[in-house]
Amino acid sequence: MFIDHWQEQWPEWLGTAEFAYNNKVNTSTKVLPFRANSGRDLRIGFEMRKQGRSEGAKKFAERMKRIQEEAQTALKKTQEEMKKQTDRKREEAEEYQVGDLVLLSTKDLKW
Repeated sequence: MFIDHWQEQWPEWLGTAEFAYNNKVNTSTKVLPFRANSGRDLRIGFEMRKQGRSEGAKKFAERMKRIQEEAQTALKKTQEEMKKQTDRKREEAEEYQVGDLVLLSTKDLKW
């Protein structure tokens, strides 16, 4: 899901949000949504397809892959730390029943 604070730019970011969602392992299925739908993984653009002749291109692809792996590791570590900190303060969510009255803020809605 993607929500913009001003609720105007989401169409511009929809493709990026879809790519990010489809390139993340689903916790229920344990596979990428794109892989579950198409039977193959998404190509990001710098994966090596075949052995090339250019040593510079090969080094670039290897460096980009290493950077991506390091970034994924750092993001996973940060995600785990954030979850740990959040869970310390987490309370049970209030349960609502059909017919319950609630107050909603319309501060950021454009009419």
